[in-house]
Amino acid sequence: KYDADNSSNNTLSTITSDTFDPSNPPKSWSVPSASNLEMIWVEPGTFTMGSPTSEAGRNSSETQHQVTLTRGFYLGKYEVTQAQYEAVMSGNSDGLSATPSNWSNNPNRPVEKVSWNDIQVFLTRLNAKESSNLPTGWSYVLPTEAQWEYACRAGTTTAYSWGNTISSTNANYSYNIGETQDVGQYSPNPWGFYDMHGNVLEWVADWYGRYDSYAVTDPTGPASGPYLVGSYRVLRGGSWGSVGANLRSAKRNHDTPGARPNSIGFRVGFQAVKPDGAN
Repeated sequence: KYDADNSSNNTLSTITSDTFDPSNPPKSWSVPSASNLEMIWVEPGTFTMGSPTSEAGRNSSETQHQVTLTRGFYLGKYEVTQAQYEAVMSGNSDGLSATPSNWSNNPNRPVEKVSWNDIQVFLTRLNAKESSNLPTGWSYVLPTEAQWEYACRAGTTTAYSWGNTISSTNANYSYNIGETQDVGQYSPNPWGFYDMHGNVLEWVADWYGRYDSYAVTDPTGPASGPYLVGSYRVLRGGSWGSVGANLRSAKRNHDTPGARPNSIGFRVGFQAVKPDGAN
């Protein structure tokens, strides 16, 4: 079983593309162009994705199945903040606001009111800004849905990464605060990730579709959005306004790629990209 405390080293990376060794990646990685956004290395592994039929709040789209992730990846320690988003998006030529948040001028709160489509612009700009620091074949991306749940669970099998019940001491949810708050205000999960439950929902890479029950390796979701009417991208983690059951590790939500509510933000991934460009 993967244990984050036993991964390569415990020093925030200052390694450059010239010294980065993908066979022995540093535990942490920082992103200068995004106000030193912090990332944590996640080892490859196998886990059970989805929820058991006995889990309160479960729905039919959460069919349990075994998932194997054959490649390690980095994931943001925190949700992308307003300051980090602004650092990357300032001066963009796509007509997008660099300060879109409903509760703006709060640099350490998660950015929200960003669509899945907006994030593609963010990632393109971030990869361009960091081009001299990128190891060959690596890119900043949205995590896949499977990567997100693997990191959220952090080796746990309970409804939440801390157990099977939830209270206001665990997360920002169910209007207990009524808006976003600074990232990192609650205890991290066992692998060191903060706010995987609550604060803002998080876009992931996948189109929304039903799971199959058989084991899969490195899943990236359906090729398009066939489930329900229209096409939807997956959202994970619940938000400041979600009821407790909607913050479960397995809980799936979805919205159109252009949606920009004040309950949705994102978390950045960083990984080797397959030759065909798929995550």
